[in-house]
Amino acid sequence: MNKRNDRAPSQRQLRVGEEIRHALAHILERGEIHDPELAGKPITVTEVRISPDLRNATAFVIPLGGVGETKDIVESLNRIKPFLRHRVSQAVHLRSAPNLSFVGDTSFDEAGHINDLLHSPEVARDLKKSDDDGA
Repeated sequence: MNKRNDRAPSQRQLRVGEEIRHALAHILERGEIHDPELAGKPITVTEVRISPDLRNATAFVIPLGGVGETKDIVESLNRIKPFLRHRVSQAVHLRSAPNLSFVGDTSFDEAGHINDLLHSPEVARDLKKSDDDGA
């Protein structure tokens, strides 16, 4: 694996990513987008990861409350990303506006799956065995 990709994001990357997340959330909340595919669909921007050179930003999005089709929302947001990039550049003052890309956030699905596994009868049985052995 590339050593450069192993590094944790810098404080600047984290700060700029959070500013972009706030800007995108504000744009979506105020209803500045007049796209029929996104009309009336509340969207949550869960995280924005930005490259070390601050040129590329990936925004993770889900429908508010996790209800709805993430794929359609992601496609619509990627279609209007030039507009969003322009609006973000007005809100976040950087030397150049980062290129935006949108992806669906699957972390909540993964967390739910792990939770289901931890509460499954097989795991409960194995945990009970290890408690009996250790007592």
